[in-house]
Amino acid sequence: MIMPAPILRLPFFLPILAILLLFSTFLTPTEAYDPLDPNGNITIKWDVISWTADGYVAVVTMYNFQQYRHIQAPGWSLQWGWVKKEVIWSMLGGQATEQGDCSRYKGNIPHSCKRDPTIVDLLPGTPYNQQIANCCKGGVLNSWVQDPTTAVSSFQLSVGAAGTSNKTVRLPKNFTLKAPGPGYTCGPAKIVRPTKFISSDKRRVTQALMTWNITCTYSQFLAQKTPTCCVSLSSFYNDTIVSCPKCSCGCPNNLKGAQNCVEPNSPHLASVVTNASSSNNNVVPSVQCTGHMCPIRVHWHVKINYKEYWRAKITITNFNYAMNYTNWNLVAQHPNFDNLTTIFSFNYMSINPYGTINDTAVLWGVKFYNDLLMQAGPSGNVQTELLFRKNPSVFTFDKGWAFPRRIYFNGDNCVMPPPDAYPHSPNTGLKQGVSLFTTLLSISLTLLSLRHLFA
Repeated sequence: MIMPAPILRLPFFLPILAILLLFSTFLTPTEAYDPLDPNGNITIKWDVISWTADGYVAVVTMYNFQQYRHIQAPGWSLQWGWVKKEVIWSMLGGQATEQGDCSRYKGNIPHSCKRDPTIVDLLPGTPYNQQIANCCKGGVLNSWVQDPTTAVSSFQLSVGAAGTSNKTVRLPKNFTLKAPGPGYTCGPAKIVRPTKFISSDKRRVTQALMTWNITCTYSQFLAQKTPTCCVSLSSFYNDTIVSCPKCSCGCPNNLKGAQNCVEPNSPHLASVVTNASSSNNNVVPSVQCTGHMCPIRVHWHVKINYKEYWRAKITITNFNYAMNYTNWNLVAQHPNFDNLTTIFSFNYMSINPYGTINDTAVLWGVKFYNDLLMQAGPSGNVQTELLFRKNPSVFTFDKGWAFPRRIYFNGDNCVMPPPDAYPHSPNTGLKQGVSLFTTLLSISLTLLSLRHLFA
């Protein structure tokens, strides 16, 4: 008798995985996607404003069109590759980090002869004869929601050994934006309509001789291997405090996959803080040893229940001994943001990533009051309270409704506790208690019946 061949049963997720892998092959590296800011990007506009004997003069401008993701100190750096043997004769508002080999020039020496120059912004206080508009902020770019006027950065460069017309000029390639580390992926330069400039009296319009754009998008997976923040929860109606999930951003030194951390009472703590404050480079986070190992923890506490309102408290705590967070921001997603009545000590703006659904808000500090989140320690926290008006048709404390759906800090998605760990409302707890009592009572009666039956 011939036995039929056994049927090979593949796990149900393998076809889905194959489809996802096939789909990913059609995506370009620049197609990073943020569901709360689907159109966010940094656009670099390269405007040729005049031709020279051996090249051109251009103004390069960065626009941070991201709603809530900004670039903090030590700032951005921009690198590209020349197609020909171009050089940078001079610059305003920025500088190349390396001059490179300029030995073939005998008279005037170019500012940079590198085939792949890296440009950085100049620092505040730069002499006026070296500045242009929107320069000299140390590479810091604000987010578009917080302040559009400081979400722009520019520099001017004079390029030599290059084309001298629209037909002979070659577009640079391989753009790399660091802010200050990895995370951004830039697409190729694309020629667009020349930029138009309006005079200060608004009576004359001029335009660039040639313009091309470069679009850079952010991916948290490229920026860091582990998350940078986590969320903890609590409420007035339940004594349970739901902590950040264990090892959310790494593990303490005594666990597998350990990373460096500092105990609050460690004798090395003073040296860590001193080295961080004296360094101008992008320092590695030296976080306080905790179960979650995150530099930032966001705590959401459901504080008070009124007849027509309810109140929540948000506390942001910095566990990083090596960094102050300047111009920080927090993004929270909750269905009751459409009825937010009052917010205390924070700035607030609603964003609508899904069109008419108003459930997402950007929160940030008040300038010169709490816009600086200090390093770990007694002053390393900021807090606010939110007052919401209840919508009777949807409001409930049941099933974790009062807690946020998503939290971002400085543009990075924070690790949330699992939904089944959320503090239960009193009604839910009562139902669970009755259910447990009923189960125990049924078992007792069954055992009692069996005892009488076999007696």
